[in-house]
Amino acid sequence: MIDFKKIKGFLLDLDGVLYIIDKPIEGAQNSLKKLKERFSVRFITNTTTKPRKVVYQKLVQMGFDVKEEEIFSALEATKQFLKEKDAGAFLILTDLALEDMKGIKKQPVDYVVIGDARDNFTYQNMNKAFRYLMEGADLLAAAKNKYFRDKDGKLSLDCGAFITGLEFATGKKAKLIGKPNKDFFLMAVRSMGLKPEEVAVVGDDIESDVKGGMDAGLKGILVKTGKFTPEDLKKGIEPDLIVEDINHLIRLIEDQT
Repeated sequence: MIDFKKIKGFLLDLDGVLYIIDKPIEGAQNSLKKLKERFSVRFITNTTTKPRKVVYQKLVQMGFDVKEEEIFSALEATKQFLKEKDAGAFLILTDLALEDMKGIKKQPVDYVVIGDARDNFTYQNMNKAFRYLMEGADLLAAAKNKYFRDKDGKLSLDCGAFITGLEFATGKKAKLIGKPNKDFFLMAVRSMGLKPEEVAVVGDDIESDVKGGMDAGLKGILVKTGKFTPEDLKKGIEPDLIVEDINHLIRLIEDQT
């Protein structure tokens, strides 16, 4: 159990916690409002298919009280990393994400960047990435998720398998930017002016969200919505708290405080 009297901030995963694909979880808007009345809140997402501004617009359209600067996305962090390095990159991303990365140099190719590219995971693109890596480029994983809950309600393959394939073929290890990288969580924590032990992360992915946050020193809360399956509880990871959904979490906080 978590002592919420010692918690000052929350990091919330988006898809699976506040909404599922394009549909808000019933009552989530009001629960988020109550949470923000008591705590500092940041939103973390490994979504690499779309820019942060598009994620923000989607949340607003769904009726969530959120500011664009409160959103920490793996795609935005990847863009910042490349700009700070003044690095050139070969990017395998969706067309929408590529549009947002126009400011990134194409040559020389210092990094091969992989995100959830969907239909752009072609043999041509993957082989080009392979050749750049064999010629000396480093591999950068915007995210490395295994799967996600798709529009048909079933699980679909995410970019992690493609990154692992390139690691296998080239012998190179990808540098991870998004969750479960500790630095990604700590960046969001620092933006609130808090310490890791004063923050709890809420997610539907027991590995990327919960364990990633706990490894960074945060409290980990697993919700049974989104991509959660009962099999997750057999992976040897023990969250600090397991709740049915974001609404259940708010009720627990209100009862305790």
